[in-house]
Amino acid sequence: MIALDALDALVRLCPPPADPPPAVDWAQAERALGVALPTDYKRLVETYGDGLFDDTLWLLVPHSAHNDCDLHAQKTERDEILASLWEIEAKPAGLLEAGARVLPWAFEEGTGAFLYWLVRPGQQPDEWTVLYNEGRGPLWEDHDMGCSAFLLAVLTGTAETEYFGHLSEAPKPTEHWFETAGQAFGTPSH
Repeated sequence: MIALDALDALVRLCPPPADPPPAVDWAQAERALGVALPTDYKRLVETYGDGLFDDTLWLLVPHSAHNDCDLHAQKTERDEILASLWEIEAKPAGLLEAGARVLPWAFEEGTGAFLYWLVRPGQQPDEWTVLYNEGRGPLWEDHDMGCSAFLLAVLTGTAETEYFGHLSEAPKPTEHWFETAGQAFGTPSH
């Protein structure tokens, strides 16, 4: 239940939109992806929808009206980019296991960096951990937690990471906010 506690703490720290996001057909989304998704991610999406936390992290959701925030579109794009990359660059250690792969769930504004789940054979989605890829370089960070816990750690400045320094350096933000993709792009999310 740690992941659910992390989401509750995140909601207290960073209020979700007043209007609930559009409902997601999880069965359809998971069929399209060919994999089940973590419970904490589903609750995160049901609480916030697609959008941007603290002008820093974009949450991807299935079937977003905004291609940049669409989980399916980003998965396809990232799969292609990473396949090309790994022809010239070594895969991170966690991906050397046969059948291991990554699935994006968020990206960092303006950096090319993505947050992925490490999907390992025989592991249930609620056991997946977070991988951060800096995007414009070879470095990957492995974080032994789910997406809600990682997002909470980033926003509170407690994540053990080389990135997101602007959120952990003094002065730390005293307020946190979430902007829906519709607000950010000036169009409604459906």
